Amino acid sequence: MHIRMLAPLIVGLTIFTAPTASSAQNVSPAEAQAIAKDAYIYSYAMMESYQTWRTQAVDKTANGYVGGFNVFRHYSEPFTPDNKDIVTPNNDTPYSWAWLDLRAEPMVVSVPAVPKDRYYVMQWIDLFTQNFAYIGVRATGFGAGNYLIAGPKWKGSKPAGIKQVFKAETDIVGTLTRTALQGPDDVPNVKALQAQYKLQPLSAYLDKSAPPVSPAISFPPYDKASARSHDFIGYLNFLLQFAEPPYPSEVAIRKRFEKIGIGPGKPWDASKIDPATLAAIDAGVKEGQAEIDALAAKTFSTNGLFGSRAQLKTNYLERDVGAMKGLYGNSLEEAWYGGYVCDGTKTSQVHFTKANLPPAEFFWSMTMYTLPDRFLYANPLNRYSIGDRTKGLVYGKDGSLTIYVSNASPGKDKESNWLPAPAAKCSLVARVYGPNKAAMTGQWKLPPLEAEK
Repeated sequence: MHIRMLAPLIVGLTIFTAPTASSAQNVSPAEAQAIAKDAYIYSYAMMESYQTWRTQAVDKTANGYVGGFNVFRHYSEPFTPDNKDIVTPNNDTPYSWAWLDLRAEPMVVSVPAVPKDRYYVMQWIDLFTQNFAYIGVRATGFGAGNYLIAGPKWKGSKPAGIKQVFKAETDIVGTLTRTALQGPDDVPNVKALQAQYKLQPLSAYLDKSAPPVSPAISFPPYDKASARSHDFIGYLNFLLQFAEPPYPSEVAIRKRFEKIGIGPGKPWDASKIDPATLAAIDAGVKEGQAEIDALAAKTFSTNGLFGSRAQLKTNYLERDVGAMKGLYGNSLEEAWYGGYVCDGTKTSQVHFTKANLPPAEFFWSMTMYTLPDRFLYANPLNRYSIGDRTKGLVYGKDGSLTIYVSNASPGKDKESNWLPAPAAKCSLVARVYGPNKAAMTGQWKLPPLEAEK
């Protein structure tokens, strides 16, 4: 329920063929199926992420292309229903994207000082979709600073002038950076801040000669059908070459995966695999996808779906559901997400008592999306979200707040608090930036969406 990039699919693809045979060992079909199920669950979020970052950093023909690796692309204008590049777009905080290739050397990210009323966050994500680092007003404060982002093989010490070193588990990482927008008139201020987000190689920061350039990478096209079959192994093998050495808690599972031909950079050619073994791998994939789908169907909170390695541990199923429902969601301490499925043909309301207003250190919002495409809903007010920064919002004399949700106007006296909805099934997503402990532990909950009283 956050961000889900739309990537073009290439159908009918044969991937990862190689002149040498794949190294699937002699395993029984039952064992191959069990390993394939676990490996597929392990890799699902990585593959979902791959279709996004390949589009952004590699595919020069894609609308979402950011310019390659080690550069920022900033988006400053508020989203409208005409924007179709991403689903569940966030109008609170325009995005800045960057993907880093850390194989040759670390990168230095520099941020400016920001006013006390300006929220921004740089969320850094590895190829496992773990949030391994945060830079921003909550995590590092409002002051300017230089921070080092390093890959798993870097052995250096913190250079002078660097406030903090963030070491990732993978050689390729990305940032989804969000800068708070106070309304259309605030766009120039957002652009001015984004222009001060800087990336440079460590050698340039130190004014030293650059190290040798890393070998070029051939990035396989993403094909959903292939990623949902035995050919997921080809994608996983490609991605694991950027995740060396393995994290200590994953040494054993990665060793087990080797029995069906999985390993960093290994070739994968399904035509060279015994048919019985290949059928067992396909059965394992189907079983793994069924487990992901089953958990997703009963998951209605984002708590536990996004976070760091320390937070997610080996909860690969939860990681997968997070990628399915909202790729690159913030860790819970940064933002809380919730919402409703609504029916715009009816007039509904969300009523907050003064004591139960969203507990946000920074701000909160509720955004309306169409279903099933999850785009913003075009409406006469051009109001796509509502929250504590909405101008003209009317609170009750007791400090309570009622938000009206409907396709038709709830009445002139209520339009200040009206969030227009399509005359159909729709999605209302709430975001709380800087949630308090009650929200993070589940003690605070959104009030129900109910018929207007």
